[in-house]
Amino acid sequence: MLRSNKQLFLDTITFPLRAISIFEENKWGLSSLRTERYDYCSRETRGYTLDVGCGRDNWFIKNHLNGNGKGIDVYKYEGLTEENIVEDIRHFPFDDKIFDTVTFIANLNHVPSSLRDIELAEAYRVLKPGGNILVTMANPLALIMVHKVVAWYDAIFKSHYDVDHIRGMDEEEAYYIRDEEIRDRLTRAGFTNLQKHRFGTQWGLNWVTIGWKSNQIL
Repeated sequence: MLRSNKQLFLDTITFPLRAISIFEENKWGLSSLRTERYDYCSRETRGYTLDVGCGRDNWFIKNHLNGNGKGIDVYKYEGLTEENIVEDIRHFPFDDKIFDTVTFIANLNHVPSSLRDIELAEAYRVLKPGGNILVTMANPLALIMVHKVVAWYDAIFKSHYDVDHIRGMDEEEAYYIRDEEIRDRLTRAGFTNLQKHRFGTQWGLNWVTIGWKSNQIL
């Protein structure tokens, strides 16, 4: 379910509080940052969706797209089954041209740099002509601060919100990648008509880059 105008207003004026509060579920009448990202992305999906790097519980597909798609990951997070796990992310286990949208939600930076072009090429392959790709990324300074807050919170309260620390980060991963790299890699993969939509309720510090697969058959 998409957020109402009232919820969008509340989330906007409380963004600083929500940014430093560690909660993944909605509470206090406010949206979590996770819900917020997924809400923006669900507004841009076209239909049957592949969520790459789906994370815990395959949450986006199950709870925001009502099961209309597939979630895949290389790490068996809580709530994932064997059908969600892809051993070799260089080869998505799907036929050509079957998804309407492919999403990389807050995780393209966690794809090892040497594999990013390969994964985006696979996303292009499994996408139908006329379909779109969504890549979310946040302001570098904001991302680093959020990671530090989460790490401190886990250290103090012995919680397990910092999934990057839990699974371990590859030396080719990063806490963020810049817009220029995202756009260059999407272009190399074949995507066109690239657009950048900022998340208003996060004061423009997070955004989604959208690219399209041409309808033209070459």
